[in-house]
Amino acid sequence: MELTGRLAAIAAYVPAGPVVADIGTDHARLPIYLVEKGICPRVLATDLHEKPFQSACRAVSEHGLADRIEVRLGDGLRPLVPGEAGVVVVAGMGGNTIRRILAGGPAVLAGVKSLVLQPMADAGDLRRWLVDNGWRLVEESLVEEDGHLYTIMAAEPGWEEISDPWLLEVGPRLVERCDPLLLKHLERIKSEYQRVLCCLARSRSQAAERKALDLTVKLNRIREVLARCR
Repeated sequence: MELTGRLAAIAAYVPAGPVVADIGTDHARLPIYLVEKGICPRVLATDLHEKPFQSACRAVSEHGLADRIEVRLGDGLRPLVPGEAGVVVVAGMGGNTIRRILAGGPAVLAGVKSLVLQPMADAGDLRRWLVDNGWRLVEESLVEEDGHLYTIMAAEPGWEEISDPWLLEVGPRLVERCDPLLLKHLERIKSEYQRVLCCLARSRSQAAERKALDLTVKLNRIREVLARCR
């Protein structure tokens, strides 16, 4: 099973050994790869919708892996039994959707030792949820595919001490190690900040002024990191 750059980067974050649950598996490419490469002995592949569920079932059968990959139909973590998966992967969804999935399965999540997450948007909201709910960001990286930047993060149970809340918006591990794509990532965030500032300039309300001041502070932080990582 060949993977795209995005999926290969996700697979690289999956620790070897434990049973993995791939939530929103789609065509089961990731589970098939993980089993064929010997990264994990067994995968539970779930999907909410009937069509991708059937596609995953066919792919698993065609690869002769039905005894090692179990495909289940259901929403989020609900198809899982607490304790049966040590690693949970949730990729290709919005950050707030991933947050909802994790928050909706506390019993299942209690037995999970590692999360591998790839939000399509709202990564900052997802990081805040993780930190507020007893998860530590172990690693993060950026992957570029077809002109899009994707954030991939791994988290484990633990305490995350964040001195600057702004770092959760852009990625504390990305900033710490000056990820190779961090400059492009920050330039895109800076452009969005500047766009919002232009819109706020048309308003004279106190709320708009407070928002503009907050964005100005964040822009200065971005400039500091850009200068350090260049």
